[in-house]
This record gives sequence, C-alpha cells and structure tokens, in this order.
Amino acid sequence: MTMPAAWQNAAMHADPLADRAVAAVIGPWADAAGATGPGITRLAQATRLMSGWTTNGRLASWSPDDPTIDPQVAAALRAYLDEGCQLPPWADAAQIERAENVFMEYGPMSCVLLFCASLPQCYVLPHLAEVLHVAGQLEARTEHRIRHTAAMVFPVMMKGGLGTPAGGGVAQVLKVRLIHATVRHLILRGAPGEAHNRVMPLAPVGPGASLNQALVTHGWDVPRQGLPCNQLELAYTLLTFGYVFLKGMRTLGMKLSDADERAFLHAWNVAGHVLGIRDDLMAHTMEDAAVLFDSLQAQAQVTPATPDVRPPLGRALIGAMASAIRVPVIRNMPVPLTRWLIGPATAQAIGVDERVGIVTRVVFAAARIAVRVFDAIVRVALPTFSLTRMFTRVVGYHLLTRMLLAQTRPLGLPDELLNPLQDTVAAWEHDRRSPEWVNRLEDRLTTVGAWRSAP
Repeated sequence: MTMPAAWQNAAMHADPLADRAVAAVIGPWADAAGATGPGITRLAQATRLMSGWTTNGRLASWSPDDPTIDPQVAAALRAYLDEGCQLPPWADAAQIERAENVFMEYGPMSCVLLFCASLPQCYVLPHLAEVLHVAGQLEARTEHRIRHTAAMVFPVMMKGGLGTPAGGGVAQVLKVRLIHATVRHLILRGAPGEAHNRVMPLAPVGPGASLNQALVTHGWDVPRQGLPCNQLELAYTLLTFGYVFLKGMRTLGMKLSDADERAFLHAWNVAGHVLGIRDDLMAHTMEDAAVLFDSLQAQAQVTPATPDVRPPLGRALIGAMASAIRVPVIRNMPVPLTRWLIGPATAQAIGVDERVGIVTRVVFAAARIAVRVFDAIVRVALPTFSLTRMFTRVVGYHLLTRMLLAQTRPLGLPDELLNPLQDTVAAWEHDRRSPEWVNRLEDRLTTVGAWRSAP
C-alpha cells in the first residue's frame, strides 16, 4: 500500500510555530555536543516556566517573574503564546459546551476508554510508537505517560476548559505542543525544517540516561520515517481522543446522539487546532473520521516496524491498569476489555493478546453477552438501565483514583489542575441514571461517598 502524496507531504511537515519557539530557545545547534550546552540550559528554563501556564487567562499577560531568566527564552515563549493561544475562527462555543456536558455525563467511562482504547490505539503507528518509546523509556514510566496524557485530556473536556479564562485546556495543550517540538528538535539535533536526511544514532546511553540524552542519541531516518510527531501522526492522535472515544461508546452499547457525536468531534478539533494540527487533516463527522482512522491504520499495517517497540508499550499499559485495580473479580478486566474495544488485530499488534488467556476471553465474552441480554430485558421497564455502564464506572473509579488523583504516583499534578480534577471526579460518585440498588452495588466495588484518591 503506497502512502498517498498528500500524506507523504503531511509526514514531512511538523509544526512551524512550536518548532520556531524551541529553535529560538535552544539557539544554533552545531553538533551533538550542543545537547549539553547553554541551549539545553535555556530549554530547562523554558520547561520550568511552562509549569506556570495553569489557566487560559494567564496566557495573555504572562511574563516570567524571575530576573535570572534568559531574555531569549522569555521572548521566544511570549511570541509563541501570542500566536498559539487563539481559538480558531470556526470554534463554536455551543458545540464545545455540549461536548463538555457529554464528558461530565460519561466521565468514568471516558477514563476507561482513554486507558483501554485511546492510549492503546496511539501505539499502532510504528514511527509514533518509536517516539513514545524513546521519550522517557515508556515501558518503565508508563504511569508518567498516562498522567501526562490525562493532564491534557481532562482540562480540555472539563467545564470551560477551552472557552473560559478559568479553564486550563488551552494552556495544557500549548504545553504539549511545545513538548512535541522539543522531542523533534532533540531527535533531529536541529530545526525540523532543515532535516532532510538520516540522523545517525550515537553511542547507546545507559539505563540512567536523561530524557534529553535518550532523544539526542537515538537517531532518525527522515526520508523513511518522516519527521517525528509529524502532522499525520498528530492527526491520528487527535482521532484517538475524539473518534475512538465515540466508537468505544458505540461498542459498549451506549451510542450518543448524532448531535452529541458531532459536538464531541468539534471540541477535539478545536483542541487540535491549538495543538498545531492543520485543519485539512481533521474529520468533522463520524463517517469521515472512520475513513481517515481506518486508512491510517491500514497504512500502519504495511509500515515496517524494525525493531517493533509496540508490544512492550502495550504490555506495560495493561500491566499498569491491572496494578491499579484492587478488586480481584475485575482486576483482569482491562485486558479483554481493551481487546474488545480496539479489535483483535490491533490488540495483537501492540502485544495485548499476549496477556489474554483463553479462560479470561471465554469468561469475559460470556459475561458481556449475559449483561447485554439482561440490560435489554430490564430496559423494557427502565429505559436508562445499564449494568454495562455500572461495570465501566467501577473500572473507571479504580483507574481514576489510583493512577490520576493519587499524588504518590509519578508526575504529581499542579494544584491548579489537581483541585478541579478532584472536584470533577468526586461529583461522579452517584449515577443518577441508575436505580439505587445498582448504586449500592457500585459502592461495594468502589467506595461509599465522594470518589477521592486512593492511598
């Protein structure tokens, strides 16, 4: 399968705005030794300054309050914010609010779908998986990656995340955008716009190497792989947050209305614009999203993955989820659930099948059929009844409280993000769509009262 010319073009383009900002921070790159010079010191300053971008309202007037900050760093970040913090002219506030309501209504399931569908699907594209593998030795730091992703997803989808000064969606997305540009710059050892040939690997680094060292020494075959975190890979990643969630809801038997689906895609497209993704690579309907997503996955199937780092990533993700669930009866549920949501071919490609025994598959399949039959019967009298919803809420509770809210985990979240996140999750303690006996059963598998971080 030959990659279409338009896709080849997208694979060779990244993000000019963010790439310019990082290039201005680091300065001229003479050789690999530049990775330990003044440029990396300035990059560390920029990373520290970005931690102060906690709300959208702070971006317009932001300036460093530390007199020791290099003026070159401050000027580069200020220029980046001036252009990057604007929503696209086609952003629809009503559509974004509708998407936020969907997220609040199905919050725990949103978390399950993030863990069991969106993140696994991110590992499918071989070159994208390679970047994820290098950027922090992901298998050893899986929870860091999960919390980092959630630190963007939740601020985008919580109330006012994209459209109000108090929200944090735009601020968090702009941080991620600069991280992508930093990864590109370090892997390519220079500005992406000047990278046209193969960047040869350097001597391997040891297990204790820093992230910067791992990126700089890795090497990259630009003609074969395109640019790291290129436009095509960013467009695919955007689909995993919007389209994959909606597809997962359909798979779970909880399809949203067409209007809700369009609104959800719209909100993520707005976030995608802030992330630097070209508008022509966005899908605005489920039909268009399915065509684009399936085409990109088909291309991934014929893209050589040597070495294939996807199975270790998938296994690490599944292991992290299992360790977060303390209730024995549902501890192994993420494995067959992930396989069901992403499909057996994708599950095999990313190593999830290696963690699914035949007994687990049979028990899960039988339970899934029994629950759906029971739901269908009860819904004759109670139209909103759903045991599927309850079980996914239970799994969502354990993943949320153990892997996102617990500040003993890797990558502690700043208070400006953690406090709204805790308040949002606490409000999901009672499912108003379910009868009281279902909520009581759910309490037995989770906790009584507000959902808070687990010890």
